[in-house]
Amino acid sequence: MCSPRKKMSKSLKKIVEECKEKNQTELDFSDRGISNMLDISGLFTLSNITQLVLSHNKLTSVPANIADLRNLEVLNVFNNQIEDLPTQISSLQKLKHLNLGMNRLNSLPRGFGSLPALEVLDLTYNNLSENSLPGNFFYLTTLRALYLSDNDFEILPPEIAKLTKLQIISLRDNDLISLPKEIGDLSQLKELHIQGNRLTVLPPEMAFTADTCRQTLNLQRKAMTSPRR
Repeated sequence: MCSPRKKMSKSLKKIVEECKEKNQTELDFSDRGISNMLDISGLFTLSNITQLVLSHNKLTSVPANIADLRNLEVLNVFNNQIEDLPTQISSLQKLKHLNLGMNRLNSLPRGFGSLPALEVLDLTYNNLSENSLPGNFFYLTTLRALYLSDNDFEILPPEIAKLTKLQIISLRDNDLISLPKEIGDLSQLKELHIQGNRLTVLPPEMAFTADTCRQTLNLQRKAMTSPRR
């Protein structure tokens, strides 16, 4: 009899082989109990795939081989146990959507800001703070949506103003005590989610932002009760 691990390995291998035969560009390995991407035999030979979903697994890291999937546009590893990322992730030149939410990240790798096409970055539910961001993080000038909710940010660096294409910023449930005035320079911003922090006032420079974000701008004032998660 095959062990469950061997059985799973065979089943994953079959999916990879089918993908190769049919020249598919999207692969979904969500919720399969995978603890190591290297257990998926042949995965890193599929250089044509554009979408890889590995959400709801037991991954603790992403191997350097991720760089071999050079045509990836979407990478989803939501809800795993990932503690670190390889520097090679920044060589994914076509990556547009990266979901790293609900993991155990304490930092982002050096050079992370070198992803030239990234539009949506989800880092919700990790252990990140302003000290976790690499020096070139704010070079991600193609970003349209940045999700940083449920982390440990006390401040948002003023360099946020460099991300001029941002339309959505989610900072719910952090430890923010203030926001930089530079956030008011983000003229394309449509949604700013800041409830569940320690903010009491907004910088006056955000007057324009407050007008454009009227529907979604939420400030938890001292008089308000704490929002439920």
